[in-house]
Amino acid sequence: MSALTPASEVILRHSEEFEGRRVLFAGDLQDSLPAEIDAEEVRVHTNMYHHWQMLSKALGENVQFGLVADAEFIAPCDVLVYYWPKSKLEAKFQLFNLLSHLPVGIDVFVIGENRSGVRSAETTLEGLCELSKIDSARRCGLYHGRLEKQPEFDADGWWDQYMVEEVTIKTLPGVFSREGLDSGSLLLINSFEEPVKGKVLDVACGSGVLASVLAMYSPKMKITLSDVSAAAIEASRATLAANDLPGEVIASNVYSDIAGRFDMIISNPPFHEGLQTSLTAAEQLIRGAVSHLNIGGELRIVANAFLPYAALLDDTFGSHEVLAQNGRFKVYRAVRGRPPRDLKKKKR
Repeated sequence: MSALTPASEVILRHSEEFEGRRVLFAGDLQDSLPAEIDAEEVRVHTNMYHHWQMLSKALGENVQFGLVADAEFIAPCDVLVYYWPKSKLEAKFQLFNLLSHLPVGIDVFVIGENRSGVRSAETTLEGLCELSKIDSARRCGLYHGRLEKQPEFDADGWWDQYMVEEVTIKTLPGVFSREGLDSGSLLLINSFEEPVKGKVLDVACGSGVLASVLAMYSPKMKITLSDVSAAAIEASRATLAANDLPGEVIASNVYSDIAGRFDMIISNPPFHEGLQTSLTAAEQLIRGAVSHLNIGGELRIVANAFLPYAALLDDTFGSHEVLAQNGRFKVYRAVRGRPPRDLKKKKR
């Protein structure tokens, strides 16, 4: 059995509730519990591509990845286990989507860490599903109720947008910096003094703001954007379309689905997995960049100043420079050089 999150450990305390049932798991699920639970059938809808990669190995076609759930896929389920994310609006978006397709009377379990704001589940589903807390352990709360009324759900009504200079940025609940450009991304954008040329990859693209703003002023720039979040992928596609910008948007866990090499890789990499601090994605971004950059290509990222990326950049590229910084963030640049001649000979 793989390591389970505290939330999943609490769910396991109630595993008898799922015996002989058709269970749907959804939300901020970060482990393999659905593959280990004893039930008649288990299905998973996830908005995170790397979670789909992990769970589909065991559950195959019973795992669905996407922004919204397919009605036919989730309709057979009679139990919903929802993992509360750190964004209340994202939780409401996902729950309303799921419950609009699930039959009245199904059991609904909502689990989450107390610091995530899971207490809001009761008010979020008020009038639809009367929840009550049935367990509290591992700093998590577990709520249960039965669906009394299906909510109305229209994904088009959840879109928002803001402007960065002349660029329209489209956003959805759960997308990083949904309400406006964050100061780290602004620092990274301002570190570019001239138009960018060549093939550029934006990893962890979010709403697509980095690549889109740069591309608006760089007509010779060819952009590819990637993210693990279905909401971010759809937001980036909408941002490109709103600005008539050509580009490709790919679901990818860092470089898992990225082919070819680029002249530049840019990123404001995440350092959280849910509520937990995690540098895994950023480390994969830095270490894998050399394999996805042309010789002379550069990696340019912005990160919180306290994060230990300088040594990692030096270990990977041999050196780095800080292009800009303020009290909170640093913009790092590292360039892929030519390998030493003796290393070339060894590879032949």
